[in-house]
Amino acid sequence: MKKNITRQEGTDLGTEPVGKLLIKLAFPAIIAQMVNLLYNMVDRIYIGHIPGTGDVALTGLGLCFPIIMIITAFSSLIGTGGAPRAAIFMGKGDDNEAERILGSCTSALVLTAVVLTVVMEIVAEPVLRLFGASSVTLPYALSYMRIYVFGTICVMLALGLNSFITTQGFSKIGMKTVIIGAVCNLILDPILIFGFNMGVRGAALATILSQGISAIWVIRFLTGRKTKLKIRKKNLKIQASVLLPVLALGISPFIMTATESILNVAFNSSLSRYGGDIAVGAMTILSSVMQLQFMPVQGLGQGAQPILSYNYGAKKIDRVKKSCRILIISCLLYTFVFWGLVQMFPEILVRLFNNNSPELISTTAWALRIYMAGTGVFGIQMAIQQIFMALGQAKLSLLIACMRKIILLIPLIYILPHFFVDKVFAVFLAEPAADLLSVIIASVLFAANYRKILSGSGEKA
Repeated sequence: MKKNITRQEGTDLGTEPVGKLLIKLAFPAIIAQMVNLLYNMVDRIYIGHIPGTGDVALTGLGLCFPIIMIITAFSSLIGTGGAPRAAIFMGKGDDNEAERILGSCTSALVLTAVVLTVVMEIVAEPVLRLFGASSVTLPYALSYMRIYVFGTICVMLALGLNSFITTQGFSKIGMKTVIIGAVCNLILDPILIFGFNMGVRGAALATILSQGISAIWVIRFLTGRKTKLKIRKKNLKIQASVLLPVLALGISPFIMTATESILNVAFNSSLSRYGGDIAVGAMTILSSVMQLQFMPVQGLGQGAQPILSYNYGAKKIDRVKKSCRILIISCLLYTFVFWGLVQMFPEILVRLFNNNSPELISTTAWALRIYMAGTGVFGIQMAIQQIFMALGQAKLSLLIACMRKIILLIPLIYILPHFFVDKVFAVFLAEPAADLLSVIIASVLFAANYRKILSGSGEKA
């Protein structure tokens, strides 16, 4: 018999008031996203304050960011692609198919992690040089990367499988996954970086040890008594019929995350050419501040995803519509308020990451206002992206993912410097230009397809 509702931690995805439900699910997801941000930010803050070499070491760490994002992208491809499909089948009352998805995704995460570890260890040095590492910054970047890559399997399991916890409505458990790792990272970072005098190597070791603890926590929960969907031995075989639709849906978040890597390379190579190591170091800080703005919005989207996916599968269209409306308004309000703070107090945000180099501080504070000039309305695109993902619309989600970074931003990084005397200004200007254009395009796509998608509720699963 088909189940009409799902109860997890007192959460009724099918009947509980949407506003109350979104707060209940989104708040832990937002906390989890902000805490997850600490993995990168804490490393950068500590390293940026190493006496004498903090600014150079920070630049070296920033050069590792594209490789870190590639690893994260593959976890999104599998985990973020599988979780909405599992939720849709749960909404239809087919928990067996949802567990088959979980099992195939678990094996795919492990296999992908092994391949990535081998490849990344082999290509680390030439790739870092390609990313813009100089003879000064390469030793720091390589020291961090060699250690971090060995923890790939921990990173992928912690991030990828945690999506299957939150999609069941266990938002607090999902939050704890991230908090456990982040607290461990906060404790281990100063001990290994300064106490054992390991510098950037200590930061990398602290991160992978912390992610390892998070991965153990996730696996124990998904094989325990409280979870609705369990990792079962019989489902661990990778089945193309199960995994291919997951990858089709996951390609959008994969591209969104992977293109962060390509984007970072484009920015670093251009800034290294026109502004040197100081401009590259500034970019490291700029990307961290932008994450402060976007991570809570991603948390809102993660909180809304189980509500959207479950009710879409259950054909409760009024609840889907209300969830979409609340999500878009909430995301827009947050990004607009944060944008205002950036424009008013850029130097305060910059000094969180470095307080020792006046040149780096002044350059970054100047660049921050330009770089984030268009992010005030970007919450609209992020909400639309998440809505298409939650409703199983792989093609539309993929189109939006490609639009901002691949079609608009990366070309603009190389085109705009030809039209401005100040080349560094032109590189930073590419970001707001792409942001504003992509918001307009995403809004048009949403208006043109939204009603048609809802009229075919559940058919894409």
